[in-house]
Amino acid sequence: MTAPTYLQVHVCHCTMCQRWNGGPGFSLEGGTEVEVSGPVTRYASSEWAERAFCSRCGTHLFYRLVENNAHYLSAGLFQDEDGLELTQQIYIDEKPAYYALANEVCTLTGAQFMARHEGGEA
Repeated sequence: MTAPTYLQVHVCHCTMCQRWNGGPGFSLEGGTEVEVSGPVTRYASSEWAERAFCSRCGTHLFYRLVENNAHYLSAGLFQDEDGLELTQQIYIDEKPAYYALANEVCTLTGAQFMARHEGGEA
């Protein structure tokens, strides 16, 4: 998987990401044309999204919004990239009370995040 063209990390606090990651999900927007090689398993994690992982080692690769084919790539895949910057927290309304991130960034509720994608914004 090649690195996204821009390295803006966002954190998702939705309950699905919490289950998938054991905490918040850190990801980068990968666009709509993502190429992945190797053994990949995809599954529908909800009516509106799918998730994918490496069938060989179990590494989380991405989640994809079905409606607009937007891919969000696991930030851990690009940890050696220079210039990664946390820019946004989404599903802030589902964040558990037991942690808080110190970064001062844009925060969106789940409804606000989905409205951006339905309206064509990202």
